[in-house]
Amino acid sequence: MEGWRSGERTRWREGVVDLGVRVLAEETPVAIVYDASTYAVMMATPADLEDFALGLSLTEGVIASAEEVASIEIAEGDRGIEARVWLKPGRREALAARRRRLAGPTGCGLCGIDSLAEASRTPPQVCAQLRLAPPEVLGAVEALGKAQSLGQLTRGVHAAAFWTPGQDLVATREDVGRHNALDKLAGALARNGVKGNEGAVVLTSRVSVEMVQKAAMIGAGVLIAVSAPTTLAMATADAAGMTLVAVARSDGFEVFTHPDRIVL
Repeated sequence: MEGWRSGERTRWREGVVDLGVRVLAEETPVAIVYDASTYAVMMATPADLEDFALGLSLTEGVIASAEEVASIEIAEGDRGIEARVWLKPGRREALAARRRRLAGPTGCGLCGIDSLAEASRTPPQVCAQLRLAPPEVLGAVEALGKAQSLGQLTRGVHAAAFWTPGQDLVATREDVGRHNALDKLAGALARNGVKGNEGAVVLTSRVSVEMVQKAAMIGAGVLIAVSAPTTLAMATADAAGMTLVAVARSDGFEVFTHPDRIVL
């Protein structure tokens, strides 16, 4: 499951018509299933799905650590894909007590939440000693652009990456949904034992509140994005003790919260 397929197209450019194909990002229903019971169905790119299942479990608070998962199985069917997560004893009962269902179309990170309190939940406090200079912030954004292999093929996906001083990007994940890309990144970091307070999360997308909430669950002290944040995202990052850097382009960036981690 590479996440892309070729589609036939007719192209018109400067008055000239030609037939050919374009590489397109795949989008398919992916059901997250815990102990044989469906928890969420998301429209996602069918790649890195074990990372997706583990990362969503962590960022949604279903589990507190990867050690609470017994196994993950990916099963393809005629109508979509199931990511079957088997939890260890103890966590199953905790999940049953807080179960909620999601129906998440692409780009929607809060669909199906049934209370205002859950939508605006306070994220955990981040604790990170990371300090970044402007060239490092710009270097992280530039590195993410070069690491988007699926994005370069399709021009139709988002990316989330984790940057650490001295190692550059240690993980990059892509998906048609920006929340999915971040969940996949969270899973990749957990599977490889990378601590969130050791580096910065870098996003190709705008920063909405759920992106901040997920980054806080990862433990990232710095969140860098190429687009602007919403007001609620800024307030949530501030409450979480997170440094929010946005509108990061080749010529500069803007710091919205906790600027002490950016050495200007």
